[in-house]
Amino acid sequence: MKSTFQLLRFLKPYRFWALIAPVLMMLEVAMDLMQPRMIARIVDEGIAQLNLPLVYQTGGLMIGLALIGALGGMSNGFFAVRAVQGFAADLREALFRKVQELSFANLEELEIGQLVTRLTNDVTQVQQAIYMTLRMMIRAPLLLIGSLIMAIITSPQLIFIPLILMPLELLVVIWFINKATPLYTRVQEKLDAVNSVVQENLAGVRVVKAFVRKAHEEQRFGNANNALVGQTLIVARLSAATMPFMMLTMNLGVVAVLWFGGVEVTQGGMQIGQIIAFVNYLTTTLFSLMMVSMLVIMVARAEASATRIQEVLLSKPKVQDEPDARQVQAPKGHIAFENVSFSYNGNGCDPVLKGVSFTAEPGQTVALLGTTGAGKSSLVHLIPRFYDVTGGRITLDGVDIRQLDQESLRRSIGMALQETVLFSGTIRDNIRYGRPEASEEEVIAAAQAAQAHDFVMNFPEGYDTEVGQRGVNLSGGQKQRLAIARALLLQPAVLILDDSTSAVDVETETKIQTTLEGLMQNRTSFVIAQRISTVLTADKILVLDDGRIAAKGTHTTLLASSPIYRDIYNSQLGNGGNVNG
Repeated sequence: MKSTFQLLRFLKPYRFWALIAPVLMMLEVAMDLMQPRMIARIVDEGIAQLNLPLVYQTGGLMIGLALIGALGGMSNGFFAVRAVQGFAADLREALFRKVQELSFANLEELEIGQLVTRLTNDVTQVQQAIYMTLRMMIRAPLLLIGSLIMAIITSPQLIFIPLILMPLELLVVIWFINKATPLYTRVQEKLDAVNSVVQENLAGVRVVKAFVRKAHEEQRFGNANNALVGQTLIVARLSAATMPFMMLTMNLGVVAVLWFGGVEVTQGGMQIGQIIAFVNYLTTTLFSLMMVSMLVIMVARAEASATRIQEVLLSKPKVQDEPDARQVQAPKGHIAFENVSFSYNGNGCDPVLKGVSFTAEPGQTVALLGTTGAGKSSLVHLIPRFYDVTGGRITLDGVDIRQLDQESLRRSIGMALQETVLFSGTIRDNIRYGRPEASEEEVIAAAQAAQAHDFVMNFPEGYDTEVGQRGVNLSGGQKQRLAIARALLLQPAVLILDDSTSAVDVETETKIQTTLEGLMQNRTSFVIAQRISTVLTADKILVLDDGRIAAKGTHTTLLASSPIYRDIYNSQLGNGGNVNG
């Protein structure tokens, strides 16, 4: 229950609605508790004594009380819904904000499928539990206590019956809670797995179709789905065994009341109306205990979800600003790596980068070459602090980037990532994603620099063309050019192109490079490329091998001094080192 109570802070802005709802439910309960007494009066004083006016009077009073109770119940429902909807909206917003704050390492641990489940299904579970609490947690205990008191007042001779049956039901409820709580946690974990499979399948649907793996994906989803069904059935069987026992207990109680109450009536110790009223109070008492048990079960499931939500809310970003972090002011773009080492697990084991040192001056273009897994993308991801270095340091204009505010640091860096991501909206919206206030002229200038303007204008709606989800209506090269335009629009001090022209033809790539030479004067550029032709004119080329800088220099010096670079060059251009050949 600890995690659920901790989440109740999100109910605080709606405390008025949350407090008035139980008060209105108390009104409904009070009206309901009066009904059996009215029935007893009609039977014992009205029907038995042939007093028809009393029957009419009491019947009218019962209708009035029922209407008052109904009004209280409906008002309770309205205010409860108002409170829990606000609670759920604020909780989802807090979760989403937290996800935005987390660093890459956190997101890799939590996984997308899990986060989707926690933002949707887990929040819904907690929301439903709080709603039922505002509705039933007041109604059920009040009915339970009130019915028991009214039963004692009505027929104290039979009070031993509920006092025997209630502990039996309570033991079953406690047993069920102990069994069900861990099972509900496993249900949510299985739901995570289903969401992960769906998310991966939809994101990679082209790969699935290209490799004709439809049957494999169906089997993978079937396995995850069947695991969810199996785990849910375990909980359902437990619940199915519990509820019949509760009903059996209730029915045995009714039989016992009729048996012992009948004896009292024949001996003149009780009246028939008292028996009727007592049966009503007994069934209300036991049924209220059943409602409490169902509510506790729902809260137990919500507790499993609340724990998972708290895990996200309490996660601390692995990359954090220092308390006295400095704002980046008018950056020049001087980047220095000083004996930098990095490993993704953060403990120095299996380092991806080892002792990397180099400088990049403003106005320089630094190219990174190397085999797959050499550490090129990892290196550039350290510059905007997507991850923190494990050893050494990286400086911007002589200041350790760990001493800089992350937001201002990243605003001074433009990135076109290896995996191009576009968002739903227009082409214009995607280009100015990092600068929503950018003018139309600036958007067009960035698109022209990225060689995107011409193909954009070929669309009937131009820059107002809607981009499908993840850019499905654009080619790979078109998406990459829009990503470059998005990065250029920031007018960054540091530009990072992470293999961002791999889907662009050589002629277009050459035009982009020519334009960048003019735009990036006095700014620093990092270019990762698979084609060596992309980096021939770079001011500095770093050849990475197994996380180390194997060689660095210009094209001419590396061609003469680095066997690795020479092998890459000859394998791609195959002209023995003649650039013009």
